[in-house]
Amino acid sequence: MDLQINGKLVQVDADPAMPLLWVLRDLLNMTGTKFGCGVAACGACTVRIDGQAVRSCITPASTLAGKRIQTIEALGSPGKLHALQQAWIAEQVPQCGYCQSGMLMAAAALLEKTPKPTDADIDAAMTNLCRCGTYQRIRVAIKRAAGMGSAGPAKKRA
Repeated sequence: MDLQINGKLVQVDADPAMPLLWVLRDLLNMTGTKFGCGVAACGACTVRIDGQAVRSCITPASTLAGKRIQTIEALGSPGKLHALQQAWIAEQVPQCGYCQSGMLMAAAALLEKTPKPTDADIDAAMTNLCRCGTYQRIRVAIKRAAGMGSAGPAKKRA
């Protein structure tokens, strides 16, 4: 099957029922998208499909023909970080970091749809789980990336 991933047409030989997560990780060696729960509850596997945040662990690859798939690998680059990545660093969001690729992809989908999100918008869109509990930092970082203010210079956090 042909898939459009990060702006490139990629041909993969996969079972049509294979979830996109495993196509990315096992067949294409794109390991930025993480496996968390396998039942779409945690969001570690979130990617963007045609701009929408989607849990790749339950999305059959065969349903994605003609759709634009974006993974964390295409959100920014080392020389040109996405505004969200810059905000994540400034606000010291990650602790263990495992959920962060999914969090960033969900936040990117939110900002594309709602460039100046309210707290309620953020709460509704950011359904990913973070075992480290950095939800308040995530909120501040999303607002910083949206140009809605920040906590000022990055603060030392415990």
